[in-house]
Amino acid sequence: MAQVFKIIPTTQKYDWGKIGLSSKVAQYAAASQIPGFTLDERAPYAELWMGTHPSGPSRLFADGTLAGHLAAHPELIGARVVERFRAAGAAAGNLPFLFKVLAIGKALSIQTHPDKRMAEALHRARPDVYKDANHKPEMALALTPFTALCGFRPLPQIAAYLAATPEFAALSPPAVVAAFAAAAASSDPTGPAAKAALRDLFAAVMTAEDAVFKAQLEQLVRRYEAGGAAAAEAGVAALVLQLHGQFPADIGVFCAFMLNHVSMAPGDAIFLAAGEPHAYVSGDIIECMATSDNVIRAGLTPKLRDIPNLVAGLTYGAGAPARHLVPPAPFRGAPHTTLYDPPIPEFAVLRTALAAGARETHPPLGGPSIAIVTEGAGALAWGDGEARVDVAEGDVLFVGAGTEVRISAEAGLAVYRAFVEV
Repeated sequence: MAQVFKIIPTTQKYDWGKIGLSSKVAQYAAASQIPGFTLDERAPYAELWMGTHPSGPSRLFADGTLAGHLAAHPELIGARVVERFRAAGAAAGNLPFLFKVLAIGKALSIQTHPDKRMAEALHRARPDVYKDANHKPEMALALTPFTALCGFRPLPQIAAYLAATPEFAALSPPAVVAAFAAAAASSDPTGPAAKAALRDLFAAVMTAEDAVFKAQLEQLVRRYEAGGAAAAEAGVAALVLQLHGQFPADIGVFCAFMLNHVSMAPGDAIFLAAGEPHAYVSGDIIECMATSDNVIRAGLTPKLRDIPNLVAGLTYGAGAPARHLVPPAPFRGAPHTTLYDPPIPEFAVLRTALAAGARETHPPLGGPSIAIVTEGAGALAWGDGEARVDVAEGDVLFVGAGTEVRISAEAGLAVYRAFVEV
């Protein structure tokens, strides 16, 4: 039985995806000649799913699903991983992580993901909306220049926008604004009282009456379009106009004043734990998450909005965006490979970059992994014999637990590999 083999990912078309071959998702699907894939240059190719989630399961080239194959051959997952993630379905062939490529043409929704306890409750109450009972911490690695809203800004920054932007301040009762300003100016702007003040402000904004926030947003956009942004608003005016252009008259536009706006270069990574508000704005990324499709949305979307559960599910931690960054680290003596290891057990991601003719060896991992070639061509070899598979841009492969992998590049080769080990 092969320890390394190619698999067929699933493409997802969502309205926010990049169009046609401007999308990395479409580029990879076309380059690897995914069976049944026909390019539509007018369609938005948003996501490429690699894993066992039932909403978009990867398949084998021979026949059947990856999950079915792993259920029949649990040694490919590894006994320790099967036992550790038994409750998440590992014994039935379900991987504890879901690996993706995202191509973001316009902003995703203002959203968060539930923790395990909340996910179980939401799934019981609304299985038609929250389709599984798992949490969904996630990590995003920039493939191209990437921008996002992630986590609450430091409270003094939000307070400065309230003072400089009357349209923003008008969405909350004066007592809420005053209490927030006092918390932001306190000696402990991250403590329990500050979190309560932030929660009150965020809830007031997100539940503002339609007539009120639409009038204020219209006035704000007119002022910014006329060049009337105050000096204190210089860092947010362009973002407000961008989001309003994509989602006119949407309350989510005001989140620009409350959430950190980050710009990332290729190779940078952020981690978003459960209960952290965020919205990806533009760019192409590699994304890895615990196996779940649970999203609680509140703005910048035509989909169902669940503002009460979003407000209830946030942690209200606030601070500079650096707290979300995942620093790259060396990986076990492999000089061309970088490790991104967020503080959760379900996954980590490797990035390998090889010049033409270069080689790299990944030592055996204590669990399964999925790899995607994002650039170039080469080969993966394993075992003591001649086991080898040629790879090129867009190819997706499964690697069984305990397998040493030797990577060689014919042309400059870039590989991202998600894995779990216990």
